[in-house]
Amino acid sequence: MKKIIFGLLVAMVLFASCGNGKLKAGVYEASEKLPDSTVTAKVTIDNEGKITDVYFDETYKESTKKTLGDAYGMFSDWGSKVGEWYQQAAALENAIIANQGTDFIKTNSEGKTDAISGCTIKVDHMVKVFNEALKKAK
Repeated sequence: MKKIIFGLLVAMVLFASCGNGKLKAGVYEASEKLPDSTVTAKVTIDNEGKITDVYFDETYKESTKKTLGDAYGMFSDWGSKVGEWYQQAAALENAIIANQGTDFIKTNSEGKTDAISGCTIKVDHMVKVFNEALKKAK
């Protein structure tokens, strides 16, 4: 019995000394300049340290892909069967919130992932800037 109590006390001390890993509440942003665009990510952390909102956008010509919405042309110009860019970005945003991070996302050599239903766009740069924004909350 003494060994069990001692073991529990040691575990509690070790856990307490490591910190709780809780993220700081706030809104954090990061961007990455690519050759033809800039990818931006924003993440909102609540007072409990939970990810409550994620926002991605990418510049395109004189606008952004989210601002353009359906006019970006994933259906008409590129034959997307899944959805417009903003819809696929929303699937990524929702998946990150549901999973409380990006550890579940593995990308292939094209920067795409099979981990998110309804998202066939390149996500590698979005995941990278999201993680950069999230580091600011630590």
